Amino acid sequence: MTWVPFAIVAGVLLLPVLYVILTYNTLVALRNHIRDAWANIDTELKRRYELVPNLVATVKGYAAHEKDVFERITQLRAQCMASHGSPVQQAADENQLVAALQKLMLVVENYPQLKADRNFLELQKELVNTEDRIQAARRFFNGNVRDYRNKCETFPSNVIAGAFGFQPQDYFNVDPAVREVPSADFGR
Repeated sequence: MTWVPFAIVAGVLLLPVLYVILTYNTLVALRNHIRDAWANIDTELKRRYELVPNLVATVKGYAAHEKDVFERITQLRAQCMASHGSPVQQAADENQLVAALQKLMLVVENYPQLKADRNFLELQKELVNTEDRIQAARRFFNGNVRDYRNKCETFPSNVIAGAFGFQPQDYFNVDPAVREVPSADFGR
């Protein structure tokens, strides 16, 4: 019976330590999910960057006088590829690129021969597919950020997050003006 008080004291001391360990491990796991989700977004963005020069080259063959649009897209693509800042900073660059791509799609509307070109249609189909994949990866990333932020901001786990230096993470948001995926309907 002399071990009972010792067991109670050990339990009282051990439970908070276990809670801290479990909460810390959960925060680490959530942070790693965010990093993994960002890597998925990055992969899809690189896929978009690889499609853009082919798309521009195809359209350029039909609409050579739209030089400003092509130069802007080329510039923005380079800017996006070089951007390795926070999701907020990268989202700003991506928003500009998507807006420029949408402008390119408006140019395409003036060229019926281009809208029927098999290479262009394939590139457009790939771009739409890539945009869908980016959107799915963005939703997954933002879901992980939400879970992480909830854990970092709710009591008592926020005390542990603050004590161990877990920093808030930013969502990867897109301006409402560029939420639309470029249309792939070219009179089929």
